Amino acid sequence: MRNIILTGVSKGLGLEISKELLREDYTVYGLSRSSSNEFQELIKSYPDNMKWLSYDLQDPKSIRDEVFKKWIGFDTPIHGFINNAALAYDDIVTNLNINKLSEMYQVNVFSPMNISKYVLRHFLLHNVQGSIVHLSSISVHTGYKGLAMYASTKGALEAFSKNTAREWGSVGIRSNCIVAGFMETNMSKSLNSDQKNRIYNRTSLKKPTELISVANTCLYLLSDMSSSITGQNIFVDSGTI
Repeated sequence: MRNIILTGVSKGLGLEISKELLREDYTVYGLSRSSSNEFQELIKSYPDNMKWLSYDLQDPKSIRDEVFKKWIGFDTPIHGFINNAALAYDDIVTNLNINKLSEMYQVNVFSPMNISKYVLRHFLLHNVQGSIVHLSSISVHTGYKGLAMYASTKGALEAFSKNTAREWGSVGIRSNCIVAGFMETNMSKSLNSDQKNRIYNRTSLKKPTELISVANTCLYLLSDMSSSITGQNIFVDSGTI
């Protein structure tokens, strides 16, 4: 049985990834700031395999003590980390709010980096050839009005992932990014139908990226089937690029 850390576990894409992992008999150590009714039902359905900790990723400094020392423990081997949680702050650059930008970087960049640090240490401690998967965004690779600050956080993750892969590949540890297109999640609820249609019409498939497609790509990158894939950006974007 393999143990996976997953952030942003209780809603949207994180919930979909959780379902797929549990169906494949993974044990999920899920982090999110809050829960949801659907997520609570999932915990009831998989009481032995679905672990949950309420944790606010705006606090990257307490990750070692709260997540790894008190909750998971150093005796539990970790086999993979899916960095899914994200905070969206959308606005044009001339309206940039440094406080909101800082909060977004805490959640989207600094906490994932710090979790990666301790995940890597777990891999090494237990001699695990583990896999790290970061959820990036198509906004890094094609421009959208109002997404410059958000895209910058995901671009930072892509650079971090590629260099992590180079740093630890010699011991069989892999790191990749999934570049996801626009999906129907809580993060896109603020857009009206016209705005969504304009985005979807820019894609080859003329439709939103499906959660299940992204979730299954996560499973693939965690599995031995992708053992030669590292340092890559895997585009799951309905053909946006």
